[in-house]
Amino acid sequence: MLINLTELFARDGKEKIYTQELEMKKFHAPDGVYDLVNAEPVRLHVVNTGDRMLVLDGTVKLSLMIPCSRCLELVEIPFSLTLERTFDMKQTDEDRAKDLDEQPYLQGYNLDVDQLVRDELLLNLPMKVLCNEDCKGICNRCGANLNYETCDCDRSSPDPRMSVIQDIFNQLKEV
Repeated sequence: MLINLTELFARDGKEKIYTQELEMKKFHAPDGVYDLVNAEPVRLHVVNTGDRMLVLDGTVKLSLMIPCSRCLELVEIPFSLTLERTFDMKQTDEDRAKDLDEQPYLQGYNLDVDQLVRDELLLNLPMKVLCNEDCKGICNRCGANLNYETCDCDRSSPDPRMSVIQDIFNQLKEV
């Protein structure tokens, strides 16, 4: 959803509160695509502080369905994000790129709310998601979820330094 910010330039000190529904239904993260659930409308408060400077603060509450890092079961992860940005509307996109202050959510005088939320979510994604602290994961041989079932797979991992001795034992068994 795009918000046109030009109405705030009428006078210094002008402010406006925007409430926007998110259009995105899926979040494209570097490691996968997650469904967006329980997304409340995004609330943004934008103030013209003068000299074509805008200050934005807002809140976002939503949840993502992210697979557990061990067993791959989907887990609902809630996010309560606080947005705080300052926009210098005198700068061009090229100036922002030179200053390494690229803002892909700001296109001219339009603010892309979905892109702003995406950027904030990327910064706040958890490193590891677990369905519970005692998650046993999945069997690396047969793929069984060890939280619900057991398998008869050999889970011993021999020391790779002992592989030569293991080869000798295997040759003796063949004789």
